[in-house]
Amino acid sequence: MKLISWNIDSLNSALTGVSARALLSLKVINTIAEINPEVIALQETKLPSDGPTKKHLEILNDMFADYEIVWNSSVEPARKGYAGTMFLYKNSLKPRVSYPKIDAPGTMDSEGRIITLEFDDFYLTQVYTPNAGDGLNRLEERQIWDIKYADYLEKLDKDKYVIAAGDFNVAHKEIDLAHPDRNHNTAGFTDEEREGFTNLLNRGFTDTFRYIHGDITGVYSWWAQRARTSKINNSGWRIDYWLVSDRIADRVIKSEMIDSGPRQDHTPILLEIDLGVSTED
Repeated sequence: MKLISWNIDSLNSALTGVSARALLSLKVINTIAEINPEVIALQETKLPSDGPTKKHLEILNDMFADYEIVWNSSVEPARKGYAGTMFLYKNSLKPRVSYPKIDAPGTMDSEGRIITLEFDDFYLTQVYTPNAGDGLNRLEERQIWDIKYADYLEKLDKDKYVIAAGDFNVAHKEIDLAHPDRNHNTAGFTDEEREGFTNLLNRGFTDTFRYIHGDITGVYSWWAQRARTSKINNSGWRIDYWLVSDRIADRVIKSEMIDSGPRQDHTPILLEIDLGVSTED
């Protein structure tokens, strides 16, 4: 089973934009379509509260004709056109879809950050973890989120095994970013956020990239757009993950980044796993 996760940073821009960056985003979508995964998880869709427009759906249905589409958008009292997630999955799959709320602080539960697909033998869930914010102004709320989300995944794991994808907005270890020495007080690499991710893994989950690749360095999933040479210089961070329940880690075949060319920001990540079970209800 091939699965892809990507923080797309505006689905509308990628599908209908005409800027140079939008065209690069569209090329990435085409690359994903060529890989033909069973499931695609998208984060930071930035869609309106009522979801994709008719035009968005027409384009997606043309590019991904044999997929079902579900989404979770930011709704009041949260900001409009903010955060948001989406799953595209092959229409041969018949999951039960839920949009969990985890009793997160502030408006986080209204920001469309989690979608879960439930199959007979496992859960496939994605997350767009809140950023700690400029000046770490949301760090305290982020720490609460991390605990609540770990509680949620652990609860799922007690029922069935779990595959979890998304933009977790944290570089877990110093080898997960190019310049750890200058980023210890930066959102995504504070001690608090790293401890939150450690706690999540300790609940019974495996970082599949590290499971496959060990302590390899210089492989990242995000490069800052504000720094024009960040990708050329590979000054990146690994903040996007595929996690699995510890007990199925040995079923992982591949966990790697997909080449997104010169486009900065996030790159898609691929998980290939031998589930050994039916994915149909």
